[in-house]
Amino acid sequence: MEPRRRTIWPPNAEAGFHGPAVPIGSHRLTRAVAASLALSALSLCLVVALTLASARLALALPG
Repeated sequence: MEPRRRTIWPPNAEAGFHGPAVPIGSHRLTRAVAASLALSALSLCLVVALTLASARLALALPG
């Protein structure tokens, strides 16, 4: 059986999210993802609004 290896961290290593923020990806990619999320949220709101409007109209019609 092989002994377990211990990880040796450098003395300046910090745990968690305490390190400096480092950008991942380009600025254009970040803006494209933000625009895509905004468009998705807007379309979802539109679908919900149309669904509620059609349900109200369906309930208002005489059966």
